[in-house]
Amino acid sequence: MNKLTVGVVQATPVFFNLNTTLERVDYWLQQASEQNSDLVLFPESFIPGYPRGFTFDASIGHRSDQSRDLYQKYWENSVAVPSREVELLADLAKKYRTYLGIGVTERDQVNGTLYCTLLYFSPEYGYLGKHRKLKPTGVERLVWGEGQADTLIAVNTKVGRLGGLICWENYMPLARMAMYKMGVQIYLAPTADARANWTATLQHIALEGRCFVLGCNQFFRREDYPAEYQLFVKDYQEDFCRGGSIIVGPDGEVLSGPLYNKEGILTATINLTNSVRHKLDFDVVGHYSRDDVFDLTISGQPSIIQEDKNKIK
Repeated sequence: MNKLTVGVVQATPVFFNLNTTLERVDYWLQQASEQNSDLVLFPESFIPGYPRGFTFDASIGHRSDQSRDLYQKYWENSVAVPSREVELLADLAKKYRTYLGIGVTERDQVNGTLYCTLLYFSPEYGYLGKHRKLKPTGVERLVWGEGQADTLIAVNTKVGRLGGLICWENYMPLARMAMYKMGVQIYLAPTADARANWTATLQHIALEGRCFVLGCNQFFRREDYPAEYQLFVKDYQEDFCRGGSIIVGPDGEVLSGPLYNKEGILTATINLTNSVRHKLDFDVVGHYSRDDVFDLTISGQPSIIQEDKNKIK
């Protein structure tokens, strides 16, 4: 399947509300299906929302009961893997006959830690696997733990080889190389970065990896926080999240977007053969790799997942 339609959903979650946000996923997948999308990507931590502006009332040597209560609420509305919610997302991928990538805050079933995670689903086989962000950025480290190499995955599917990284781990050169070494053709980059220069980052990745890049962000305003959370963000002065979702081709050219200041879906019809054509003059893990000079070993990275083999749990 060389030609396909890909879509990125720039939408507003129902913050700290797992079940209602799942209903929003259903709504937006229905909209994407009307545009005949074969693959749909949702933003970073779309479920249950990226906690922009929250400090969790913490400083070095101090945490308050109020911040612990807030964290508990976030934890309760996060997604365990496996769980009923993961099964529901798998059912939605099957219902709308689309591959699905979606950013969630994951609640670890064993240790209780939260992770910033990207989940993959197939319209035929359901849940395929997950990637946990390797390094939360800044104050994110108070909320999310660090992922390990065992979730640096790529998946062989009927719509191409999928893989990707979350937000600023895309600035980690070796993490990108881990994806390129897996032969990723469609690179998923859910994010919370709404800066205009994020576009340049995604164009660079497309050119470097000779892959299609799907960048996806939330659209979120201060008033989208429920009243009970307004107090926690009263001192946050920046724009909350303007979006900036985008689709880029393997030549670095923008195929759709960027989309700012509203909810919506971007789509593009892509031809995977273009990924090969643009490797004529540059292939970062092929004729440009210089393996005689450089050696990258990624301890614990799994083999490429075959769509019909659920190897990642």
